[in-house]
Amino acid sequence: MAEIKLVPLREEDREQFITDNQEAFNYGALEEFGKRDECFEEEGEIISRKTIKQSIDNGTAYRIMQNGKKVGGVVVKVEGDKGDLDLLFVSPFEHSKGIGYSAWCEIEKMYPNVKLWETCTPYFETRNIHFYVNRCGFHIVEFFNSHHLEPNENNDDHGDFFRFEKIMK
Repeated sequence: MAEIKLVPLREEDREQFITDNQEAFNYGALEEFGKRDECFEEEGEIISRKTIKQSIDNGTAYRIMQNGKKVGGVVVKVEGDKGDLDLLFVSPFEHSKGIGYSAWCEIEKMYPNVKLWETCTPYFETRNIHFYVNRCGFHIVEFFNSHHLEPNENNDDHGDFFRFEKIMK
């Protein structure tokens, strides 16, 4: 397992966190589609600045650090015994080194009272789907699409994505 630390996001790193998050998600989409696609939220971004800012503002954000270098980030929201893994990203240049899994293990240790974790990922992010199901122990519990919209979603602006849950033992 990779040696990492989760460090609370500092205000002066907020803009770079947003940019790094967008880069990581865009990488997955471009890897899958080889071009820009209509699945992007705004201005060629899979995940908009607005979405990331809301996540940071409504949760607890951490930088994933390895040997003093920023290699990713994570945002969680915890209410009682329910946790939401709102964002988790690793720099595309650091993929397949165990960083994401190590970060997830740290989150589980930091929040031992959480009994149920939830997260979502776009349908085309096969790398993420593998990660959540095969590495972290999540289960796919729902697939949102034009025939099954997320409850809080605008009917004209749907996205296809999976919702996952992990029940802690």
